[in-house]
Amino acid sequence: MEIVWRSDQENREVSVLSPEATLSSQTEGRGRSTSPDLLRNEFQRDRDKILHSKSFRRLSHKTQVFLAPQGDHYRTRLTHTLEVAQIARTIARALALNEDLTEAISLGHDLGHTPFGHTGESALAHCIARHSGIPATDPAVEGLYRHNEQSIRVVEVIENNGAGLNLTSEVRDGIYCHTGDLRAETLEGRIVGTADRIAYVNHDIDDAIRAGLLREEQLPTSTHTVLGENHSSRIETLVSDMVATSALEGDIRLSAEVWDAMMELREFLFQHVYMSPEVLEEVDKATRLIDALFDYYMAHPQEVPEECRAIAGGDTLQAVVDYIAGMTDRYAKSRIRELFEPNTLSF
Repeated sequence: MEIVWRSDQENREVSVLSPEATLSSQTEGRGRSTSPDLLRNEFQRDRDKILHSKSFRRLSHKTQVFLAPQGDHYRTRLTHTLEVAQIARTIARALALNEDLTEAISLGHDLGHTPFGHTGESALAHCIARHSGIPATDPAVEGLYRHNEQSIRVVEVIENNGAGLNLTSEVRDGIYCHTGDLRAETLEGRIVGTADRIAYVNHDIDDAIRAGLLREEQLPTSTHTVLGENHSSRIETLVSDMVATSALEGDIRLSAEVWDAMMELREFLFQHVYMSPEVLEEVDKATRLIDALFDYYMAHPQEVPEECRAIAGGDTLQAVVDYIAGMTDRYAKSRIRELFEPNTLSF
C-alpha cells in the first residue's frame, strides 16, 4: 500500500485542479511560521484545527432560527455549518477548485455566532450601543457586533487560550468575507458565501414547515417554477445552476433568474417566518436574556472567567462580549437561572 505524502497531494493539485484553483502549496501563509506536516497540506491542517476547536464543538448547542424547538430534527448552527460544507464542496469539486480550502472556510465561517442566532447578534450589538451611549436608532448599531468579525477574533485571538488557531490567510479571508456584500479573494471563499445562502434559505423553509408555520404550497410561485417543488429539487437546481453559470463566466455566480428566485424566497422567509409572531415571541425572550447577562457582567466583571479577561487585555467590555458570544443557548439559560434565582425574569 502506497503512502500519499503531503508533497504528493500538492503535486496532484497542480495536475488535477483548475488553473483558477487556490493551491495549498502557494498559500500566502500563516501569521506564525510552522513546520510542514508530512501527510496534510496547509488547508487540511486548517480544517482539522477548526474541527478540533472548542468554538466548533459549541455550535451543536447554538440556535439556527427556532429558539425553542419542540423536536430533535431542527437545525442547529452546527448542522447548518455541515450543510454549507457539503454544498460548497460539491460545487468546488464540480469546478475543479480546492475542496480542502472550501471545507476549512465552511467549517469556520460561523464560529463567532452568539447564542440564539442572529437574535443574539442583534441583541449584543444593542447592548454595546447602550453601554457606549449610542442611540438605538443609529444605523451604526448593527455594525457594533458582527459574527464574521467575531469569527476572525475567535480563530486569531480567542482559541488556544489566546494563541489563536494560526490559520492560513486564505481561510481567514474566506471566513471574514462569507456574509453580506463582502467578496472573498479566492473562488473557494466565494463559493462558501453563496453556499451559506443556499443552505439557510432551504433548510429554514424545511424547519418552518416542520414547525407548522408554513406549507409547501404557500411558497412563492417562482420558487416552484424556477427552483423546484421540494427541498431536494431546490438544492439540486441551485447547485447545478451555480456550477454551470460559474464555469461559463469564470467567477462564482448564479444565473440572474435563479438568483432572483432565491432572493425572493429569502424575502418571503423574513416576512412569514423570521417575523412571525411565534418566532418574535422567542426573539423577545432571547433579547431580554442577553440584555440581563450583559448588564450583570458589566456590573460584576470579576465574575467573567479569568481567561476571557486575560485575552481581552483588561478591556471589560471586550471580555463581556467575548464571554457572552461564546455561550451556547443552554449555557446562557443556565447562567440566568443561577444568577437570578429566585426567578425574577421569565425566559
